[in-house]
Order: sequence, then structure tokens, then C-alpha cells
Amino acid sequence: MNLKKGKSYYDGMHKGAKPETFKKAKYLRNNMTKAEQVLWEKLRKKETIGYRFRRQHPLGYYILDFYNHQLKLCIEIDGKYHQNLEVRKNDLEREEFLDFNGIKTIRFKNEDVLNDTNKVIESIKTEISNLN
Repeated sequence: MNLKKGKSYYDGMHKGAKPETFKKAKYLRNNMTKAEQVLWEKLRKKETIGYRFRRQHPLGYYILDFYNHQLKLCIEIDGKYHQNLEVRKNDLEREEFLDFNGIKTIRFKNEDVLNDTNKVIESIKTEISNLN
């Protein structure tokens, strides 16, 4: 993917997201997966890890499951859908775009969030400490 062609660096918090992306993000906020709901209950409270995250955050052409602008950290929760070859290819393009814009992405599987939420939270805390 050529980041210079059609995908450039925008300095804002939404990196040039279009109105349609905001509309889709609102829909996704109202229709979160069970794993997203479980993790959101932890991330919405700043006390849990010391930082507050946004959910279903529009950024460029993409919608990030969870995002903290101060840390430039994206957290993605992947279901079985993400095992599809075409979806994995799209995920790689998304990560290139995020990396190009200085945003670190960490991924967890639905099962990890649902079966061991505390371990996921500890992994996020570790990642944050590595960023600082």
C-alpha cells in the first residue's frame, strides 16, 4: 500500500475522517460485541489503567475499537471474522495507516477478553508503560 497516494498525515484527532465514518462509528457504538462491551466497562473508567479511552473512534478511513489520543494507542478486539484472509489484509493496511500516523495498535481476541479480562487489562498496562 502506498501511503502517499490517498492516505496522508492529518494532524487532527480524527485524521480527516468523513461524515459517513462518524455515522458508522455511532452505529457501532450502539451495537458493540459482547467482548467490546466487557472491555469498555473497564476502559471507560480512567481509574482502571490511568487513561480514558474512546470507543469506536473514527480515524481517517477507519473506526478504531478503542483509542487514546494522548498515548496514540489503539486497541482492537478481533472475532473469528478477522481470521478471513481478506479481512487480515485489510487489518494490515489499517495498521500501516495507523503506524504512519504514529499510532500503536494492540490486538486481542474476543475469547481473551471474555475469558480473562484481567490478563487483557494487565497487557494493556504493560504496553502503556512501554510507551512512556
